[in-house]
Amino acid sequence: MTDNRTGGIPHQASSGTPAAKHVSVGTSYGVPLTGSDHAPGLLKASTGFGDNGHRGAFGEEFIRMLATAANLDVSKKERDRAGVDWQLGYVGRAGTRRFPAIEAQVKCTSSADIHGEYIHYPLKVKNFNLLAGQDYELPRFLFLVLAPTDPLAWSHATEDRLLLSHAAYWLCLHDQEPIPLDDGAKGTTRTVYVPRANLLTVDTLHDLFAEDYRDLVAS
Repeated sequence: MTDNRTGGIPHQASSGTPAAKHVSVGTSYGVPLTGSDHAPGLLKASTGFGDNGHRGAFGEEFIRMLATAANLDVSKKERDRAGVDWQLGYVGRAGTRRFPAIEAQVKCTSSADIHGEYIHYPLKVKNFNLLAGQDYELPRFLFLVLAPTDPLAWSHATEDRLLLSHAAYWLCLHDQEPIPLDDGAKGTTRTVYVPRANLLTVDTLHDLFAEDYRDLVAS
């Protein structure tokens, strides 16, 4: 079944299993612990596993896997000069917009500041300004990935499935004004409020191609 609002991308029938699940900090990372998984070393922060600088890379790959499952083409900018990590596109279908595309800036955190239905995230003003406003050719989104503190808990593989923890959320800032970069504002942050209702799934990725978001930019 296709939806003209999403550029003709076919919606996939749900299997009843969420594509991603939010798990509160303090749980066993959403991974069932059985047998040898009860080893104490897996329940505390791992050591000797690099400098943890790959957290951002995990967040980007989390998004790539979701986008691939959504049958979207994913491309990465060779030079990060425009605040875009991924460009997502689709060939479109007859009678719809051909080759629609959106862009995304990806952030990954293991210290989510959750208040009720919103995740409070301090975004650098420079990054905020690369998402805010309407002077863009393509709709842009912030994709915020929440990951466990322990890198060993980011994924859990079995013969049946590969589980990635925890979840990703989206936010559109085209209705916000960029912040003037005077008085030292460039090095400061602007807290954005990401709705937990904006969970990224196969279907919600499709929905981001709707004309409503394209109408927000000067394309």
